Amino acid sequence: MTCPVSYDESAGLWRVRDPELVRRVFADPERFSPANALTAHTRLGVRALRILSAAGFALPAVLANQTGPRHRSVRRVVARFFTPDRVDALEPVVRRLNAARWAAVRARLARGEEVDLVASVADDVPALVLLDLLAPDDVDVPELKRWSRDFLELFWGVPTPEEQERLARCAARYYTWLRQRASAARRSPGADLFGALVRHGLADDEVCSVAYFLLVAGHETTSMLISSALRLLSADPGTRAAVAADATRADQVVDTLQARESSVPTWRRVTREETVLGGTRLPAGAPLLLRITDTSDTGELAFGWGAHRCLGARLARMETRVAVQDAAAAMPEVEPVEPDPPMIDLLSFRAPERVRVRLRQDIRHGRGALPRTRPSTTQEPAA
Repeated sequence: MTCPVSYDESAGLWRVRDPELVRRVFADPERFSPANALTAHTRLGVRALRILSAAGFALPAVLANQTGPRHRSVRRVVARFFTPDRVDALEPVVRRLNAARWAAVRARLARGEEVDLVASVADDVPALVLLDLLAPDDVDVPELKRWSRDFLELFWGVPTPEEQERLARCAARYYTWLRQRASAARRSPGADLFGALVRHGLADDEVCSVAYFLLVAGHETTSMLISSALRLLSADPGTRAAVAADATRADQVVDTLQARESSVPTWRRVTREETVLGGTRLPAGAPLLLRITDTSDTGELAFGWGAHRCLGARLARMETRVAVQDAAAAMPEVEPVEPDPPMIDLLSFRAPERVRVRLRQDIRHGRGALPRTRPSTTQEPAA
């Protein structure tokens, strides 16, 4: 029997696998602090630290790495951008963005090309939606994607000292942009995230701390979840057919992904004091790695639990559900090129780097026809 709490010497972390214990940790931030949530997993070298220091890089405890009354007050400010009404109003936007990308994918497939569904569909739609929701209008999506991937690699990967320097330079550019946005918002607070945080009384470095993680996690983890969904669907014609016939089945697919292949399979906490968890005595300052997927059939922990449950959970589920519905309708006749694609595999983030597909062999050889795309049953009418 696997021990529910055990020390992983190679990672330098206590692994917590039992879902009830994970829920208990999330529910008690006073004993199990989120202070290490944004701490680099691999100790950064002197050169990387100098690059970050020159940019004034700092992530003070405000939202993801904070608890208590101040955390709750800032969380309420950010939550206003993710209300059910605002998220639901974005579904037609998501469908229009997806429709354009699937039309391009099908045209390429019809020409006999192989297509990477991550680059063609999953990568940029969540970023475009997030920018629309939070309203920063002076950064393009390719740049935001570069910042995001390098940030995740720097803080949750195991980069070499040389790689750390490259990643730190990218992180410094991202942070410089954030400081410029915070300064602009202080001069003239607008209706976007930066203006809301400034009006709430946060200092510039605190605004940057909130925005630094939110503008990455708010789209990158969703892109990763959609990438996993497209990998599943490309290899499973039965599931594609079931969702195409009944679009409500997409929610079951999303549940399965959250439970077994979430883009965020683990998350971190640290003990504030000596404590006992699952019969194991932990010292004060013990870093914990909580397993939040592969723990149930429902995936209820995939977005966290308690005071730090992901504010964008509803948005991520909606975007992934729509992606599953649209993919099932748009590609009934494909097959995967790589059954086991290369993976993004970081401490707390996991997804396929690419999902390459092509038309089935019988269609490529002229023994079938490329069907016309059928919209999902919940497709929004064109405006």
